[in-house]
Amino acid sequence: MQGELTRLGYQIAASTVWKILHQAGVDPAPCRTGPTWKQFLTAQAHTMLACDFFTVDTVLLKRIHVLFFVELATRQVHIAGVTTHPTGDWVTQQARNLLMNLDQHADRLHLLLRDRDTKFTAAFDTVFTAAGIDVLRTPPRAPRAKEVASYCAPCG
Repeated sequence: MQGELTRLGYQIAASTVWKILHQAGVDPAPCRTGPTWKQFLTAQAHTMLACDFFTVDTVLLKRIHVLFFVELATRQVHIAGVTTHPTGDWVTQQARNLLMNLDQHADRLHLLLRDRDTKFTAAFDTVFTAAGIDVLRTPPRAPRAKEVASYCAPCG
């Protein structure tokens, strides 16, 4: 926190930050209770999907967006769709198609991990919540929170 405040132009000692947090009842990060993000993902992997986009630049100088889903337990990748202009409606339709293709297999899924991309609309989330799958958005500005999807991307 002290480093972030310094970058914002506020000069404050690390001990001052510690004192303020201590007075507020917030323990230092290593002492906080509850599972870490990695422990949470490991414990829930058998019930989780992650989704994201990757792009492919063609030799004709076109950019193609690929929507993919990853089953965290098996790391099986499902390419949901490919387009040059992804929209919220298109992404929502790809979500419906994925659930139809997963059929009975979708019954054991309980969580979908996604980022805060504006193409993932409320309608997209509704497709999954209607199927009994809770949608978990990654924290803002936390690129490592979804590194499983990034690692599994066919071109990433």
